[in-house]
Amino acid sequence: MTRPSASYLRGRRIDPKAITGRETAADLIDNAFLAYNAGRLREGCLLFSQKMLADDSTVGMSVTGALTPAGLGMSTIIPLMEAGFVDWIISTGANLYHDAHFALGLSLHQGTHTADDVELRDKGVVRIYDIFFDYSVLLSTDAFVREVSARPEFQRPMSTAEYHYLLGGYLRQREEALGLNRRSLLSAAHSLEVPIYTSSPGDSSIGMNVAEQALAGSQLRFDVSADVNETASIVLEAKRNGGKSAALIVGGGSPKNFLLQTEPQIQEVLGIDERGHDYFLQLTDARPDTGGLSGATPNEAVSWGKIDPDQLPGTVVCYLDNTVSLPLLTAYAVARRAPRPLKRLYRRRQAMMDRLVSEYRSALKFRDRRADEAKGVGGGGE
Repeated sequence: MTRPSASYLRGRRIDPKAITGRETAADLIDNAFLAYNAGRLREGCLLFSQKMLADDSTVGMSVTGALTPAGLGMSTIIPLMEAGFVDWIISTGANLYHDAHFALGLSLHQGTHTADDVELRDKGVVRIYDIFFDYSVLLSTDAFVREVSARPEFQRPMSTAEYHYLLGGYLRQREEALGLNRRSLLSAAHSLEVPIYTSSPGDSSIGMNVAEQALAGSQLRFDVSADVNETASIVLEAKRNGGKSAALIVGGGSPKNFLLQTEPQIQEVLGIDERGHDYFLQLTDARPDTGGLSGATPNEAVSWGKIDPDQLPGTVVCYLDNTVSLPLLTAYAVARRAPRPLKRLYRRRQAMMDRLVSEYRSALKFRDRRADEAKGVGGGGE
């Protein structure tokens, strides 16, 4: 009779303690989250707290899904930023727009997904699944965005990180005037100097209001090329300083790709020698077999140069609703990992871009020299 190989039985023995009701969230994850997607979430929590949050690691976070209307900006993302656990962010514009409601003192309410939407429309109530708010919340936020974006410092092309930093400053002022604190992700990011990018700036009410102002003569334009290059420079800076680049992907969509495409931008397009992101943790409910980017696995990302193939053991995908997984991940990290010094990457944008440009120019010269050699120019050919 063949004995089982010991190499297959090295994993932790399944022998959890009985739950008493006195456990912290972190204790519960360590003790009872042992298999299936609970097991993947535990692996993700360990990866995040033990490796991704090493002092030399730079953590980029992508955010999709209607998380800020559900309060996750306040309950999870702001605490992660304040602890130095998230250094830069790519978000859908919708999450940032709905985030602004809270800084303006506007209210969103728990509702029900079984409501009659025709009746809600008649009564001026907007529904995001089981979240309700008055239609006037949209109009008030639109007015604030237009008022701020019309100011002189906005009348030029800029990256979305710069736009969000400036907008966050005004939201911070409004919070203070209303006696509010830690309500807005944009406001907190301004104070902590965490750059926030939007991969599709026209695809939200913020972009819609900026577009309306363009018709009236505003000079504000979102510079998407600056976004592509600035995000690539953040990743390159992390690597060139002897550190690691970690990707915390909440959901999928365009922000996920924008976070991961930094490596193909560095390697494939700019021709700079690089290997890919070092750590990859995705919380998602998207399937990989449909071929969509949202469900694409880290193994697939290796083929694009997005993930360092040598770092595949440092990748985890957890298939779980993000309104469940992200609060648990946050609770675990805050409980198990000491806060890190803030990197304040926003103030370092120019220095990081200078490095990117310098390496790009060196790579370009090398590429041109190789092309000349191939044509026989200066290489002893015809």
